Amino acid sequence: MADVLSQSQIDALLNSMQNTDSETKAAEPSAPKQEYRKYDFYSPKKYTKDKLKMLRSIYDNYSRIATSQINGLFRLVSEVEVVGIEEQRYYEFGNALNETDVLTVANVELPDHSTNPPVLFHIAPTLMAAMIDRMLGGLGFDRSVDMSYTYTDIELALYEKIIKYLVVINTDVWTNHLALETQFERVEENPSMFQGISVDETVVIIMLTIKMSEMEGTMNICIPGTLLSNIFDIIDKTKHISKQSEYSRSNREEILESIRESKLDVMAQLGIAQLNLDDVYNLHVGDVIDLNKPQDSPVSLFIEGIPRFNGQLGVHNKNVAVKIEDRIIENKENVAV
Repeated sequence: MADVLSQSQIDALLNSMQNTDSETKAAEPSAPKQEYRKYDFYSPKKYTKDKLKMLRSIYDNYSRIATSQINGLFRLVSEVEVVGIEEQRYYEFGNALNETDVLTVANVELPDHSTNPPVLFHIAPTLMAAMIDRMLGGLGFDRSVDMSYTYTDIELALYEKIIKYLVVINTDVWTNHLALETQFERVEENPSMFQGISVDETVVIIMLTIKMSEMEGTMNICIPGTLLSNIFDIIDKTKHISKQSEYSRSNREEILESIRESKLDVMAQLGIAQLNLDDVYNLHVGDVIDLNKPQDSPVSLFIEGIPRFNGQLGVHNKNVAVKIEDRIIENKENVAV
């Protein structure tokens, strides 16, 4: 007869089996959990990674120039860095602002002179207050200013003076791609009242951090999608034209190389005379035709019936020859003879 296990033995057996399963699970490496990012079909992404990468390169250059500008303006060591580029709707950018925030409106003039919405610049009040304090002779370490700080009229005047230095840089960083001009327009004290950009328009936000000694703050540059699309269209057209010109140059060289050994008819024209039909009918051997030109007048040299050069008639190796003296400028009035 088989042995009957007691209750204590059954509990010990179950505990040993549970410990074995837990050790086995611990020994097996856990598979990494794959994360997925949700895609918003209501507001799909408008710009490719290549376009955003181009913007990143442009505004990395902006950060380097801004660093030198801030260092020279406030006479301290600072650092400006691009921390991110994000594509979103304008209302998302506007909702993140406080009513006391100040926006800088800057107009952008493109080479095609098209009408475009403005670019917006926003600097955190804590950072701007430190800059203003530094400009007025302070140390720029006042930490009592929060995000709800309201500027005075004097501070707004200084705000405009400082932000103009940062607006002008936007013209310089685009020079390698196209000739646009960014001009300061005004300072908007109430962001919720600004209607220069549609609330549903796609915008690209360039997010920068500015470190000044012990102070650090953020700066955002909001570029409307309409403006960016026009900029990218001009850049793409310029690249297409440059590629076509390179192709045409190489194609022209190939054509010239293939016809280099072709034979062309070259004719020297001594002069032109007009005779009536009766005179032509009565021409005989020995008759002389007056060409109405001086003896040493230039001779026209025709290549395939088109006048190309003027020259002087002479003798070379006991043969009649023409010495080329100048080139005939082509014009629409030249006709083949």
